[in-house]
Amino acid sequence: MSLVLDTGPLLAGLDAADRDHEACATLLRGATEDLVVPGLVLAEVDYWCHERLDADAWLSFLDDVVTGAYRVEHPSPADLERCHELQRQYRDLRLGVVDASVIALLERLDERKVATLNHRHFAVVRPSHTEALRIVP
Repeated sequence: MSLVLDTGPLLAGLDAADRDHEACATLLRGATEDLVVPGLVLAEVDYWCHERLDADAWLSFLDDVVTGAYRVEHPSPADLERCHELQRQYRDLRLGVVDASVIALLERLDERKVATLNHRHFAVVRPSHTEALRIVP
């Protein structure tokens, strides 16, 4: 069983000043599932760490990735095809490729729970493998 992570909970877990820090840090520390970071989320966390925090926050997170605290899953060609489908279907929602890749990975792993702070997209988009996603924290 895996917990697929979107950018929000990872960034909030790194940023003690974030209003969602405690809930996200608790989720990440207490997770019993395999913590999975989609490859495009990894790039987005890097970007936001450098924009909002500092290089040390990113490097600390990357240390955790390298030592195996997180498993990185890169999008497959089929995932990218699914991203394209989702972005076409939800173009009015302005669904970006990062969020679409999270959904494609959830479908590929047959996971029904996602760690995200983005209810706008993840509560609306209907994955192919379940009626709705369970959003945590």
